[in-house]
Amino acid sequence: MITLLSHRPTTADFYRVDVSYNLFGEYTVIRAWGRRGKAGRHMIAWFSNLREAAVAADRWHRRACARGYAPSESRYFDAA
Repeated sequence: MITLLSHRPTTADFYRVDVSYNLFGEYTVIRAWGRRGKAGRHMIAWFSNLREAAVAADRWHRRACARGYAPSESRYFDAA
């Protein structure tokens, strides 16, 4: 799974993009956003290959950065 986590420096707002493989042989991109401590929102998109999923995740992450979100952690990879 690949996770990109961003936050707004002046507020408690966050934006997270996760790319993962599901049981049906597809790649899932989950976008979640909101304020820490509150119920946030999320959207799910499915892709047939990893390349399309990674391009979409990068595009959504760049859009979030353009709206004032800053990466709060480096991109990290979880082997689980």
